[in-house]
Amino acid sequence: MKKNSYKILLFGALLLSVCISVTPGYADKKRQKTKSAATTVTAPQQDPLSKNDRARFQYFFLEAVRQQQAGRYAAAYDLLEHCRRIDPQSAVVYYMQAQYLSQLGKDSLALRNYEIAARLNPKNDSYQERLALYYIGARNFDAAIKVYEQLADNNRDRDDILNILVKLYQQNHEYEKMLDAINRIEQINGESEDIMLSKVQVYEMMGDKKNAYKALKQMADSHPDDNMYSILLGNWEMQNGRQKDAYKIFSRVVSEEPDNTYALSSLYDYYRSVGNNAEAKAMSDRILLGKNTPSDSRVQFLKMAINENEGDGVDSMQTVALIDSVQQVAPKDSSIAELKVLYLFQKKMPQEMQDSALVQLLNITPDNAGARFQLIQNLWTRQDWKTIATLGANGMLYNPDQLVFYYFTGLARFYLEDDLGALNAFQHGTAQIHKDSNPDIVSDFYGIMGDIYSQRKEMEKAFAAYDSCLAWKPDNALVLNNYAYYLSTTPGADLKHAEEMSAKSVKMEPKNGTFLDTYAWILYGQGRYAEAKIYIEQALANDTDSVTSAVVLEHAGDIWAKNGDTQKARQYWQKALDNGGDKNVLTAKLNGQAANKPDTKATTRKQKTASKNRNKK
Repeated sequence: MKKNSYKILLFGALLLSVCISVTPGYADKKRQKTKSAATTVTAPQQDPLSKNDRARFQYFFLEAVRQQQAGRYAAAYDLLEHCRRIDPQSAVVYYMQAQYLSQLGKDSLALRNYEIAARLNPKNDSYQERLALYYIGARNFDAAIKVYEQLADNNRDRDDILNILVKLYQQNHEYEKMLDAINRIEQINGESEDIMLSKVQVYEMMGDKKNAYKALKQMADSHPDDNMYSILLGNWEMQNGRQKDAYKIFSRVVSEEPDNTYALSSLYDYYRSVGNNAEAKAMSDRILLGKNTPSDSRVQFLKMAINENEGDGVDSMQTVALIDSVQQVAPKDSSIAELKVLYLFQKKMPQEMQDSALVQLLNITPDNAGARFQLIQNLWTRQDWKTIATLGANGMLYNPDQLVFYYFTGLARFYLEDDLGALNAFQHGTAQIHKDSNPDIVSDFYGIMGDIYSQRKEMEKAFAAYDSCLAWKPDNALVLNNYAYYLSTTPGADLKHAEEMSAKSVKMEPKNGTFLDTYAWILYGQGRYAEAKIYIEQALANDTDSVTSAVVLEHAGDIWAKNGDTQKARQYWQKALDNGGDKNVLTAKLNGQAANKPDTKATTRKQKTASKNRNKK
């Protein structure tokens, strides 16, 4: 359906400065009662309809309600129109039709029906309020005021209506009427700081400084035991150029309550306004280092002090020292610790300082996932796997829904060659995977699990993990390579599938010597020796390691032997032996005694390659 062109406005947009509280719950209860009354058909004392017509009306009306509940709104509207023809004086029919018209975007017709419903049943508050809302949506504030004034007369205990009237009067700049409505709210709810401030703000709008001061002074005088009202009076005087009078008030309050943060803050503003920066700093330090200073005030003043230091060109280490001093007073305040971390990062302080601040923050709030993640990132560049594993494991405890901590824990343990620990972290992490999880992280989850299972010779689990990995990220080149290689070394495996995955990885990274070797070895396994020779040559040419892998050299020898070049094959076998290859297997090959045996070091080589490549990420 088309949305209303007259939007039903929230009244907060109308009031620019006045803030008045409403008695909790009362308005809702009142509206609930009137809402139920809106849908009740009550016959007037002298029913203008005959008994037969009234019965017909009731039948069609109830059928309209039933159709509405069934979601058949067009049928419901037609039935209501039939009811209207039977009883043109039925307010509820006009009201319900207006709701349909509103949904259809026919605002002028809806407004007309709301007006008729309100006129036919002026005592129904729901009808009146809906009509007033429509007037406000159409920005017809004069008409809305008339409706709400009548509602207020009929409901003298409803402060919510008066609140709306205050806002409407402000929109029309009717300040005297604003004050009258505020006074009526005060009669219902009693005196309060909000009401007093509202009066003061209205007086300010009117330019009536005298009455604004009088209202504040009266409130302060009537609450001699609550210095907050005196501080409000002092702040008003500061804003109106009466600094000396304000200073007297603030000084008196501080003498009575030395830890009154609001008074100290006001004195800080006073000293800044008169240019006494030394006293202003003293007030700031008093707030910052006060044991009883509320956290929000402390943080606010610390931010101000940091900004002032930056503006004055103060050395950043002095600012750090200030933050440290504040932390000594409030060692468990996480807001201060967060502010320190932010400042150190902004100033690009040494990473050791950043790490120390992050540790401090985590000691206070161990469930701060952002701080933990940042600390792990810092340590990642230093490959401090042991510390990262501990941080990640704690993250799993404090933020069990954060997949990234299972990832970091498993990966760090993987690099520490703690395969069982890595598997444990990854397996627990899979329970947190959902449709919106990061595909890169989930893919690595399953990819590393597949590598570990392969090393443990649990090939069924390994291939299942690889399949899950590729389901999340079909172009994970490293996993395509590893999956293809382990598949090719498994007796009776689908070498065609292995070739397809390996070819895809080579296409993505055509200069990757490891991927080229895998593809060559799969071709070798299929008896395609000439093709295998082409790719093993490329693998050797693109090997980026300082010492060529013994396994790659052994593969080269085997492939050259199958291509009939025994002399070249022997050279590669000898190099493989010199580079740490299997002595028994390679010696037998060099002596012409052995058929090709399974690649016993394939898993170790691939595992190291996986680790190296992931580290590059």
